[in-house]
Amino acid sequence: MSWRIATRHISTYRYSSPVSASYNEARMTPVASHRQAVLESHVSVRPVAPALRYVDYWSTTVHAFDIHEPHDDLVVTASSVVETTPAEPLDRDVTWAALGDPAVRDRYVELLEPTAYAPLEPELAELSRAVAAHEAPADAVDALCAWIRSAMRYEPGTTQVSTSALEAWRQGGGVCQDFAHVALVLLRNLGIPARYTSGYLHPMADAPVGETVNGASHAWVEVFLGAWQPVDPTNGDPVGERHVTVARGRDYADVSPLHGLYHGGTLESLEVTVELTRLA
Repeated sequence: MSWRIATRHISTYRYSSPVSASYNEARMTPVASHRQAVLESHVSVRPVAPALRYVDYWSTTVHAFDIHEPHDDLVVTASSVVETTPAEPLDRDVTWAALGDPAVRDRYVELLEPTAYAPLEPELAELSRAVAAHEAPADAVDALCAWIRSAMRYEPGTTQVSTSALEAWRQGGGVCQDFAHVALVLLRNLGIPARYTSGYLHPMADAPVGETVNGASHAWVEVFLGAWQPVDPTNGDPVGERHVTVARGRDYADVSPLHGLYHGGTLESLEVTVELTRLA
């Protein structure tokens, strides 16, 4: 059964002294796809600033804005209403030969290559081959995600946004961002195109209509098995009506909710609030 979900994401940056100017990009608007309809979306900025809205290379909606007046804080609020659909099973008919087709590898070469967050690493490459030996592609995806959950602990506060897949794997834990980056390394090593996906996950499978809950940003991956299909290596839950997709890319660097440059002052604190409400 489909869900209708309202999201409200507020990022508040406070500075120790006034910032004279800042230049920013926000990736906080859900994307429309065959499994997600975007019914409403709005991004507001305080201090008020006009925003240029465009779609980036990875089909993520971006709001770019500059502020040219002194300010002690920056508040970016993104609100949306989306309609999501139930999870779909992975395509079990896709073969390794199909994924190895030169046309496929050429088309998705950027999603097969290592990145700063998901680097090429012999240790992880060997593990991916051992875990997924003799498996069909879809079965290999399942096996690798299950292995990640068995080998890594979910430990908030033990990693940072700059932590790479290798660092998280060696310390044996992390958060959803780290689980997703490790999955990217393992999947790409086997020749399965994979991309990083960010958004939100409603924490309640039986959420009552109309109740607002505190949520958080979430990350998972999408694999190409003839078509792009999502999997969640952090919790193993099917990616369906509780997941709201906001951005996609090669790794976290392509989907950061808000980043930019500023002059003057130093960042004193960052507060992020995510509210999710099931509407239907």
